[in-house]
This record gives sequence, C-alpha cells and structure tokens, in this order.
Amino acid sequence: MTTAGTFPPDTAAPARTLRDLHGAGRLEAEYPLVQGLLAGLPADELSRAGHVLARADADEVLRRHPSTPTLTVAVTGHRTLGTLVPPLTAEFARHGVLLRPHLSDFDSYVFELGDPGSALYAAGPGLVLCVLDPEVVFDELPLPWTAADVEQALDAKVAMLRGLAATFDRRGAGTLVLNTLPLPRRFTAQLVDYRSRARLGAAWRQANARLLAFGDEFPSVVPLDLDPLLAEGIPAEDVRLGSYAGTGLSPALLARYAREIGHLGRHLTGKTKKVLVCDLDGTLWGGVLGDDGPDGIELGGTPRGEVFAAFQRVVKQLGSQGVLLAVTSKNDPGPVDAVLRGHEGMVLAPDDFVRVTANWRPKPENLTALAGALNLGVDSFVLADDSAYECGLVRHALPGVAVVRLGEEPAWHVGDLLCDGWFDTREVSTDDRARPTRYREELDRQSFLATFDSVADYLQQLQTRVSLAPVAEREVARASQITLRTHQFNLTGHRMQPAEVRAAAARHGNRVLGIHSGDRFGDNGMVGLVLTRVDGELVHIDNFLLSCRVFARGIETACLRSVLSHARATGARAVEARFRPTAKNAGARGFYPDNGFTLVADEGDVLVFRHDLAEIEPPPAHVRLTAAYEENR
Repeated sequence: MTTAGTFPPDTAAPARTLRDLHGAGRLEAEYPLVQGLLAGLPADELSRAGHVLARADADEVLRRHPSTPTLTVAVTGHRTLGTLVPPLTAEFARHGVLLRPHLSDFDSYVFELGDPGSALYAAGPGLVLCVLDPEVVFDELPLPWTAADVEQALDAKVAMLRGLAATFDRRGAGTLVLNTLPLPRRFTAQLVDYRSRARLGAAWRQANARLLAFGDEFPSVVPLDLDPLLAEGIPAEDVRLGSYAGTGLSPALLARYAREIGHLGRHLTGKTKKVLVCDLDGTLWGGVLGDDGPDGIELGGTPRGEVFAAFQRVVKQLGSQGVLLAVTSKNDPGPVDAVLRGHEGMVLAPDDFVRVTANWRPKPENLTALAGALNLGVDSFVLADDSAYECGLVRHALPGVAVVRLGEEPAWHVGDLLCDGWFDTREVSTDDRARPTRYREELDRQSFLATFDSVADYLQQLQTRVSLAPVAEREVARASQITLRTHQFNLTGHRMQPAEVRAAAARHGNRVLGIHSGDRFGDNGMVGLVLTRVDGELVHIDNFLLSCRVFARGIETACLRSVLSHARATGARAVEARFRPTAKNAGARGFYPDNGFTLVADEGDVLVFRHDLAEIEPPPAHVRLTAAYEENR
C-alpha cells in the first residue's frame, strides 16, 4: 500500500548500487542506467541517491553520452542553499535529465539577478531558482517591530523582486522561479494581540498573491506556491539548522520543492507526458467486471464507490486540459462498453477517451499499438494501474512509460496519480484543450485511409489546407510548446521558452513562421514552426518543426518549398538549413536532401545543407497552401 505523494517501495538497493558505481569510477560510464535505478524509490532513498549523483562529473557524462538531456540550473537566494543540490540532482535524474548546477554565494540574489553581467547570467542557465524564505522580510525589521513594519517591509520586498523579475525577463532567455513565503508561527506569535496577528497574516498573503501574479506579468517567470506543499504537513523550517547552518527552508521542504522543480525541468527539456492510460478493474472502478458484473462493481452509491468516482473526476479534469485519455484493460469489450455508456456511477464517458482497448493481449502490446495509432512514442505515456504484475511487466518491456502503481486503498489513488506532475506545463493553451478532439479526428483519418487503395488517393480526398504566417503574440506560448514537445521532426532539437520565441521574432531579418493545418475532418491548429534568418543574400533556416500528428501529408514539403520560393522572389541567392541529429529525429535526416538541398558542411554535431534556388519543385498538388511573409521592423 502506498500513501498519497509517495512512491511504492519497489526497491531498496539503488542508492547502494549508485555508490558502488561511483566508488568503482563507473557512474559516468553507466549513467543511462540511473533513471531506471531511481524509479520507484521512496523519498529517503532518493535523497541518499542524490548525494551520490551530485558527485558525478557532468562533462564526463556528456562526453560519454552526448544525447543526455541537460539543463543548467542556477540556484540563488537569501540563505544557505547547498543542501538543495542533491535532491535537485536526484529529481532531475529520475526524469532522465542531467543537472548542471550553478550555486550563488550566500545572500547574493539581488546582485546576481539585478546585474546582467553577473556570474549567474554568465553561466547561461536555462532555469534560475531564487529561493525565498521568511527571513528576507524579518531580517530587515527594526526591533521592536509591529505589523505595520512588516507591511512596509513586504511592500518594499515585492517591489524589489518585481524589478529583478523585469530585469531577468528583458534578457529573453531562461526561466526564473520565485516561490511564495511561508509564515511560521514563531513570527506571528511574537505579536501578543490577535488584531495585529490578523493584520500581519493579511499583509503576508497579499504579498504572496502579488508574487504569484508575476507569472502573468513576466512570461519568463514561473511562481511556485509553497502553501499546497506545506498543507501536506511538511515543516516550513528547521529552527536548529536555521540557527547554526544558516538554512532558510527545512530540508524536507527543500526536497519537496526539488520535486516540483524536477517536474518543471522535465517540461523544459521536452519530456512532458501526453497520454494517461488507465486500467479499469481496481482503477476506474472497484471490483472485477468479469466476475462481479456491471451491478457488482463499486462505482458511486457507496463510500468506497464514491472514492472511485472521485478518481474519475480527477482523470476527467486532466483530460479537459489537453491530456489524452485512454483505457487498456483485460476484459471483454462488450461489457466494458456497456458500463462506460450506461452505468449511472460513471463520470467518464466514451468520448473522453481517444481509445478504449479491452482485450486479453499483454498490456505492453496494447500500449505499443496505441502509440502507433496516435503516432506518439510510448515514452509520452503514463500508465495508471492497480496490478503489481501489470506494472512490473510494462516497466520491464517499455521502460519509457511512466508507471503509476495504484495501491489497494483507492483513497490514495488521486495522490499517487498527481504526485509526480507528469503533465505539468507552463501554460494551457486553446490548442491544448482541443488536443483530445484532434487526436480522435486523427483516428478517424486512419479509418478513412483504410477505405482507399492508395495513399495518393487518400491524400487527394483529405483536402489538406495549410497556412504559413508569422507567429502572433497570442500564439507565442503555443509556439514555445511546439519546440518543447516536438521530437521526431525537430530538425535541430533546439527548445525555446516563450521569451526566446518573442525575442527571435523581434530581431530584424528574422521570421518565426507558424504552420497551421486543417482538412475535411477538422482544424489541427498550429502544428509546426519554421524559423528563418536573412544574412545578406543568404536565407538561413535555423529550425523546422512539425507535430507528429500531421506527418506524411505533404505539409512540411509544401511549407519548405514556399520558403524557398519566397527567398528567391526577394533576391536571395541561396537558402542554408541546419540539421542537428538527436536521439529521436533520425527519420528526418533526409528531409533537406530529398527537397533539392546539398550537404555543404559537416560541423560534427551539425550538418549544413544548401539550396541554390535554381530549380524549386512545386508544392504537392493535394495541399492548398496560403503564405504571408511580413518584414520585421
């Protein structure tokens, strides 16, 4: 049995195994094994593993395994923060990301964030953590102090932090995390009258609310609210360590903070999950449908049945924000369909799922088939299942699938599902909310394809329409998301935060062109990007991305040939394009050569192709494309 927010104790030896690897000098050489070794570790083992992993040489790991996703993280704040590095290292490693930490000096956060020439900015971090604690306010109070003094200090501190956030945001690179301030009782209790305590509490919450609003004001800032973590019973501080070691937040809170940052780091490196696949028996309802029948399963109507209904409500909530929902269950399809459509306790409906698979095949086979149908990798899947056997089987056969083992107590299921933030993202867009509908439409396209004798006939009848135009301000978040979530047709592997997209689009001679598509089955929304740059008589394609949802329809070819034609029409003598191989884009290596480009340079990790614009093939006849190229001023 697990408890909410913890991992099932599937193993107790990985920390020792990591120590053995490190002691033998093999940790860097065997680093790809680390993610599997950390899977399922309880919090105390994970913390110990972090201390071992923090000793690994990141440069050596990258020399041996150059495709390892890596993120440079700068840590700054008011107090001593070295204790944050081990749990942060472990949390990143658990998601397959290598941490490169940059730790600022004690209480240097104002200088480090306020001066673009500081060592923090020089480190080139993709993520900056400014860890705030209550002492940033109380260290500046007079003695004695009043609630009014705290209000004044809070106003000044929030104004100062806003200025630091604005400075960071203007740089147009990376993400800054600012957390809310806990308010321990040892401060409020120093005011002996309840009226002053209430005034202090109100001022403190208002200041935190203003901090949380920074995310709306500055695109590069992510506020992290610590209140939900504290509500789990985690102490805000360790007074003894604070007094003698200069720490601000407790080790337990820093470890929980590190987990939240691990979720963000996973997202920033393009590893956010997309699909939640649920079991049925013991997961979406209690009991076994095949044995108990539709009337015997536990779903609504009783306290235990209501617990399963509550779990379904959470699953439906995730689906409403763009998470693709699916079912794989060892059951006969007829009874499953009858329950999904007709059981009065069901919260989820058949239309909430992109696919419901009920059969007796091994679950790894079903997951692989679903991944193929959706044109997604299985590493974008999360499986929620109550069976230890099925979870172990999937972990072994498909190690890229995130497996959430649900225990026997259904009251803990919600906590177990949500504790790892598998689907966390910077912002939920209109495109995200439409994603489940669009993937269901994609399955309809596949059924439509099956009615044709040839792919060419299918494409002709699909009525594909494409627009290519500069990304508008309202589309910046979606454009950034495409760079974070697109792997197979991301021709350089480069990922961009919203501020970077905005900055690239603003530079003279640059274009960030959004690709929108649709067809007879519906509107696909923004599905790709082309980033171009003019340098004299040369046009450079810095990157080209297209969602796997719309592969093999001629969209990428039509857009590329439009870019070539526009370059020639505006006086360019050639177009150069870069291709950087990654672990997942090997299938797109031939895209530029197949469209008339010649390899002109091999820079080791980057191939440079050139098109002389003498002969440009027409776009595919079945694609109706409109393009707009606006000059940046």
